[in-house]
Amino acid sequence: MSYWFDTLPEPVGARPALAADIDVDVAIVGAGYTGLWTAYYLARADPGLRVAVVEREVAGYGASGRNGGWCSAFFAISDAVLAREVGLGGMHAMRRAMQESVDEVGAVAASENIDCHYRKGGSISLARSSTQVRAGLAEVEQARSLGLREDDICWYTGAEACALVGATSVLGGVYTPHCASLHPARLARGLAAAVERRGVTIYEQSPVTRISRAGPSGAVNRLETPGGRVRAEIVVQATEGYSAELPGKRREVVPLYSLMVATEPLPTKALESIRLRGGLTFTDGRHLIIYGQLTVDGRLAFGGRGAPYHFASGIETSFELVPKVHDGLRATLVELFPEIERVEITHRWGGPLGVHRDWYPSVNYDRAGGRASAGAYAGDGVSTTNLAGRTLADLIAGRDTPETHLCWVGHRSPAWEPEPLRWIGVNTGLAAMRLADRSESRSGRPSRLAAVVDRLTGH
Repeated sequence: MSYWFDTLPEPVGARPALAADIDVDVAIVGAGYTGLWTAYYLARADPGLRVAVVEREVAGYGASGRNGGWCSAFFAISDAVLAREVGLGGMHAMRRAMQESVDEVGAVAASENIDCHYRKGGSISLARSSTQVRAGLAEVEQARSLGLREDDICWYTGAEACALVGATSVLGGVYTPHCASLHPARLARGLAAAVERRGVTIYEQSPVTRISRAGPSGAVNRLETPGGRVRAEIVVQATEGYSAELPGKRREVVPLYSLMVATEPLPTKALESIRLRGGLTFTDGRHLIIYGQLTVDGRLAFGGRGAPYHFASGIETSFELVPKVHDGLRATLVELFPEIERVEITHRWGGPLGVHRDWYPSVNYDRAGGRASAGAYAGDGVSTTNLAGRTLADLIAGRDTPETHLCWVGHRSPAWEPEPLRWIGVNTGLAAMRLADRSESRSGRPSRLAAVVDRLTGH
């Protein structure tokens, strides 16, 4: 499935499937980060609570085991947009919660002995053209106007940025310390073991075919799987990009594919040239997103957008390998780091991430109906899922906490357009980002097309 799964310390075997009808207090659909974090905090707060996680594949199968390993404080909606919509207070509350989530992931990994290679080294967005320099400086200036400090986000000169990342054409960079790199599959599998130690049962190879209300006056939720039914007072939908496959959810979340490559371990000379020490993650100022890290075993794990959206929110394993996009990722890596031109790419993979129509992630809980959900992290889910899990646990337990008052709680996104408008719109947006990057490279001026797309995606 990914380099991350191929380098787990133990073979992956499926846990037993659900084979009988059961009754629980909370049933969670999906054993990715959202479902596992929710189960973890529910069980930690109330060891007597009966919690079951039902998973179609194996724990960490989806985006949780395929992502770039950025545990960051980035939120899919920009600070400027949040400040306009919910005020400076609401924006700062969300930012603090995200920053705390980065540290919370590391703290839980340490306390539960999850060796997920957590290294908090920050993140830098390199500016490699004059247009990107102007955009980076404007980003930092805007952050200051919103009350963010130098130790939250700052501008690095070309020399300072080059000292961190030995990439070509570096003129500067925007740096934030609020990011850690990690091995995502180790985190997902370790978290699954941690919730089991706390009494949670995980049923794998158990696809949920239907969620309905049952019992007198529909007082209880019921999950149906091929092997049995789960009756639960509360059901948590934690299916992220795969939510589009659930009945009635096709227009709720669009599954966008992000693809990755990993190199063989780099030779010493290349490691010294590239630098990237201490778990630093990197990107640059282009519009069609790229992201990378240097793994603990000395490989570059590098990904980016550009894979097409598939008609009717389609999800297939064949969509995870797109030779043109994977070849493009390799070419971009060589452009950034020419010294790796002869280094072999050992892994190519990908997977879907969830995106709402307004690009706004959300946490929702309907107490009367016993239904909860979280997701649509738009690619920033490694730490955001932790915040979602803590928030869902608080909402389910009826606790009034700062997390339950954050701006994304109760947010309702509009539905995506019906097909073929959805297919046309999403793929046009991807093409626009490619064109914007080419235009800026040729002209040296900011792309107006990119500004339009940024407004549509919450930036």
